[in-house]
Amino acid sequence: MIYGSVFAFALLYIFSVEAAESLLDAHFRSAVAEAVEVSPVDGPLQPQIQNRLTELLVNSPWVELGGVRVNITVLGADGRTPLYLGGTRVVPPPPEPTLEAAMRAAVDLLPPITDVFVSVTHGSVLSTSILIIYAALLLQGLFLHNRSMIRREQAEIAKATSARDDAARRAQSIEEELDRVQDRMRTFEPADAHQSEEIRQLESEREGLRRQLRVLAQRETELLAGAVRATELEEERQTLEELLDEALGDVGQKEQEIADLQDRLKYAAKKPAPQKGKGRESERIAKRLRTLYKNIEVDDRAVSDLAALGDESLKLRAEEGLKRLADDPDTAAVRRKVGGLPPQLAIYELGFAGKGRIYYARTEAARYRILAVGGKATQKQDLEYLSRLSL
Repeated sequence: MIYGSVFAFALLYIFSVEAAESLLDAHFRSAVAEAVEVSPVDGPLQPQIQNRLTELLVNSPWVELGGVRVNITVLGADGRTPLYLGGTRVVPPPPEPTLEAAMRAAVDLLPPITDVFVSVTHGSVLSTSILIIYAALLLQGLFLHNRSMIRREQAEIAKATSARDDAARRAQSIEEELDRVQDRMRTFEPADAHQSEEIRQLESEREGLRRQLRVLAQRETELLAGAVRATELEEERQTLEELLDEALGDVGQKEQEIADLQDRLKYAAKKPAPQKGKGRESERIAKRLRTLYKNIEVDDRAVSDLAALGDESLKLRAEEGLKRLADDPDTAAVRRKVGGLPPQLAIYELGFAGKGRIYYARTEAARYRILAVGGKATQKQDLEYLSRLSL
C-alpha cells in the first residue's frame, strides 16, 4: 500500500507538472496571438508589438509569482525582420513618413510569425505547490489507512483474546470436573461401564480443548506481530510528516530567494539595458578618443565604461571632461584624490554630470592616463578594480 501510494504520488506530480505546462503553453500562445494583432494606423508596428508583449509578461501572475519561464520570438511575415526576440527589445527603424509607407511596411510584416516556449521548472513556486498538495493528500491517505488497519487489528486481538479466555475457562471447568470424578473413582469403584465411557469422553474433550488453546495462542502471536507492524507504519507516517515540514521550509527559502531576485531585478531595471553591438560601440569610442585627444591615454576599461553609460548626454558630458583634461587640465573640475586605495597609488577623480566620475593618474611622460569611468552606483566595483592596478 505504501509503495503503491508513493509511486502514484510521483507519477501524479510529474504528469500534473506536464499538464500545467501544456495548459500554460496554450494560454500564452493565445495571449501572444492576440497581442501581435496591431494596426499601422495606431503607430509603428514594432513598438506596439514589443510594448504589448512586455506588458503581457510583466503583468502575468504565472511568470511573476509562479516562476514559469516564457520565451517569445516574433518575426515579420517576411521571416527575416525581428520584432521581439526572447525578451530582447529590438530597436525599431525610423517611423515611416507617410501613411502609405506605413501600410506597405504592414503588408511586409503582418501577420507576424510567432513562436512561444513555456517551461515549468522543478523547484519553481508552481511545481513546488503541486508537490506539497500531493504530499499532503498522500500523508492524509496513509494516516487514514494506518488508523483503519490498527482498528481491524485491535478488533481481531480482542476477538482472539475473548475466545482464548472462554476456552481457558471451559478447560478449567473440565479439569475441575475430572478432578472430582477421579476423586470419586478413587473413593468408589465405577458403578458401570457408562461412567468409564463418560470419563473417556471428558478426557478426549480436554485434549481437544488443549489443541484449540494452542491454535488460539498461535493466532494471538500472529495478531501481536501485526500490531507491531501497525506501530512501524505509524512511525513511517511521522517520518513522512517530518519530510513535509522540510519541504515547507524549502518552499519558504525559495520564496525568500524569489523576493531577493525580484529586488535585484528591480535594481537592474533602473540601469540602462545593454545595447546590441556593444563591442562595436566600444571600438568606435576608443578610436575617436585616441584620435582626438593625443595628450591622454585611455585604458580599455575606461572605454568599456563609457560605452556602458548608454545615455548619449552622459557620454557627451564625460567626453567634455576628457577634452578639458587633455587641453587644459588646470581648469578641470578635480574633486580630490581617491581615498580607500593602497598608499602607493596616486589616483584622482574628475567629476561630470553631477554624480559621474572619471578616474585618472599621471604617467612618467607627464601625461594623463584614464583608468575607469563610473558613478555613485558603481563606486565599490571601481575602487576594487583600481586597488588591483600597479602604476
